[in-house]
Amino acid sequence: MNRPEPVPAAPVLRREDGDHIAILTLDRPAARNSLSEAMLAALGDTLTAIAADRDIRVVVLAAEGPAFCAGHDLKELTAHRADPDRGRAYFAKIMDMCSAVMQAIVALPQPVIAAVERTATAAGCQLVASCDLAVASETATFCTPGVHIGLFCSTPMVALSRNVAPKHAMEMLLTGEPIGAAEAARIGLVNRVVPAGTAREAALAMARTIAAKSSATVAIGKKAFYAQREMGLAEAYRYAAAVMVENMLARDAQEGIGAFIEKRTPNWEHRQ
Repeated sequence: MNRPEPVPAAPVLRREDGDHIAILTLDRPAARNSLSEAMLAALGDTLTAIAADRDIRVVVLAAEGPAFCAGHDLKELTAHRADPDRGRAYFAKIMDMCSAVMQAIVALPQPVIAAVERTATAAGCQLVASCDLAVASETATFCTPGVHIGLFCSTPMVALSRNVAPKHAMEMLLTGEPIGAAEAARIGLVNRVVPAGTAREAALAMARTIAAKSSATVAIGKKAFYAQREMGLAEAYRYAAAVMVENMLARDAQEGIGAFIEKRTPNWEHRQ
């Protein structure tokens, strides 16, 4: 008797490309787009592919369903408490995968814009904070609620504390209470707040603006921004000055400055 072919699992992440923009959509709505092992693997693989894709200049990260992202898949993690090591190895694996995804977003040559319609919780809030830019619907909320369940949001803390002032980060981490989109914008977690249902289109509009620039120049700037932020003042200026020299020698800088002087539209080659 022939056994039926197993039904392949539905993809947890969708990618759509157009106008030099890649739209990545978290697609586990029934699980509130939690960061399962499969989701983390899909994000990691897709970001690796995009990093090498010269046609893509900007990435928009959106989500399907009632939440942007509810953080880690706690049911999946809890299932491994029955392992001989009480889950230690699996927990470490998932945290390493998650940390790698967040760092991949920062290291990606292309800017990443989060389009947040609803809740971004724990590692979901970390995901927003890891993106270069974020647009939030007025219905969006953000929180790091680990303290409510005895699990301090230590890895979300890394991205959060690099986005907002220390006391704002500590308040979110210690109380676990949600903040609305307007407060998230006030403290610097998101760039702007838009009407409900329009976060994706607003993020795409921002992406189109960036995509019209030299992608080579944008990549230079993004890398330099994160590198200098970790340096002392004098070291940061030395580093930034060296970056400026190399940038001045790039073909697109020569074209852009020439176009400015000649009062014409630059013809980018999107290369250094």
